[in-house]
Amino acid sequence: MTSLICTLQDHRDDVNSCAFSGKLFATCSGDKTLRVYNSRDFSELPFSPLSGHGYGVHCCCFSPCGQFLASCSTDATTMIWSTDTGELEAVLEHPGRSPVRVCALSPDSAHLVSGASDGSLALWDFPSKQLRRTGAVNDTTMVACSFSPCSQMFMTGSTYGDLRLWDLDMNQLHVEKNAHDLGVTCCTFAPSILSGGEVVQFRLASCGQDSLLKVWAVTKITSGGAKMRLLHTLRGQAAPVLSCAFSSDGQLLVSGSVDKTVTVYDAENALLLYTLNQHERYVTACCFSPTSPLIATGSMDKTVNIWRLEDGCSERGRSSASRSTLLVSDWSEGDVSAWLEEEGLQGLVDKFRANNMDGTELLGLTKDTLTSELHIESVGLCSKLLRKVEQLKSDSVCSGVPDEFLCPITRDLMREPVIAADGYSYEREAIAGWIGTKNRSSPMTNLPLMTTLLTPNYTLKMAIGRWKTTH
Repeated sequence: MTSLICTLQDHRDDVNSCAFSGKLFATCSGDKTLRVYNSRDFSELPFSPLSGHGYGVHCCCFSPCGQFLASCSTDATTMIWSTDTGELEAVLEHPGRSPVRVCALSPDSAHLVSGASDGSLALWDFPSKQLRRTGAVNDTTMVACSFSPCSQMFMTGSTYGDLRLWDLDMNQLHVEKNAHDLGVTCCTFAPSILSGGEVVQFRLASCGQDSLLKVWAVTKITSGGAKMRLLHTLRGQAAPVLSCAFSSDGQLLVSGSVDKTVTVYDAENALLLYTLNQHERYVTACCFSPTSPLIATGSMDKTVNIWRLEDGCSERGRSSASRSTLLVSDWSEGDVSAWLEEEGLQGLVDKFRANNMDGTELLGLTKDTLTSELHIESVGLCSKLLRKVEQLKSDSVCSGVPDEFLCPITRDLMREPVIAADGYSYEREAIAGWIGTKNRSSPMTNLPLMTTLLTPNYTLKMAIGRWKTTH
């Protein structure tokens, strides 16, 4: 089940794009501005709106660390903003001064790609903000772009209808012609690297003017090329599909359409889960929160809707065994509800949901917050709940370091966790040394690693940091 928890009505023109970081949420619009909100309560930050573009803003995205926000515009620039101060950090002028329609940052924060109305692409070194490479596809407009999880490739989509996979030297690794009849509108990689046997594979979603949402398997070939295979064609919307996005675990897929609907799918099984009807005009933007079960959708009706997936839909089917592998502070609201039911406290579930209580807030409960904020008047019930919370804390301390925080090679707490091509996370120094001496085999599967690329696991690093501060 989904519920609409709030509607943001601050823009004065079409909402063109929206994006979450861990703590913030950003939107951009034809009104030339970006707006930045706290993703916990969706209060607008003091420095918002951000005004600097001379024309409408088409796309916005956060850097993986959340410290920067990139935006691009018809004014032929991509701007980089500080999310701490709202200050403009850099202005990247697109070669040829053509209107910039799309921008994307790599997961390792090393590169930014911008695509323009004349079919040109610019690849920027993000730390130095220097132009590194250019490329182009003639007679088309670049309208979609997404980096692969390994940060070494990116996919573009154009109004011509093709999907093109590029490497960082601007070589075209694969062209999927006529991927969408009448034009591509959006494409996005799922965040996971899939490794099976001797291949490295990614999932990609694309949508277009043909009213279709497609899911592809993108396979990296050892010779340096790549191939694409269509896995699913989703037909849940009756008009052109303008936007699509994967959840942070890759299990869910959301899309927005000209028919004013938002659809949510089980991405793995191609099942339509929900159709949301709330916008009054075309749905132009959609995204998932990486840290909570929220979806944001933007529209030409000038509004942004924030939807909650009830019962932790993005983590549906999570058992108590799998939940126990997480730190309590990393529990979602759905996890907290499930724990309450397991402990015989079903009567508190609705109160906790209404107050958006996640694992961090559960651990911080006191007798005062139970009575004043949750309005639990029963002294016995308050005492019972607090005893169980104390037991949770005690169990967490007694269990030692969570196994997923330990490098599989060294069995030490990881400082710089990275994801290798086998899909497992390791300490960077340990896996780099292993690759250098073990003929590029996986420490976990003993199968060849098809690439030596290592992708920073920022989510795991933050979870380890939170654990260390409480132990």
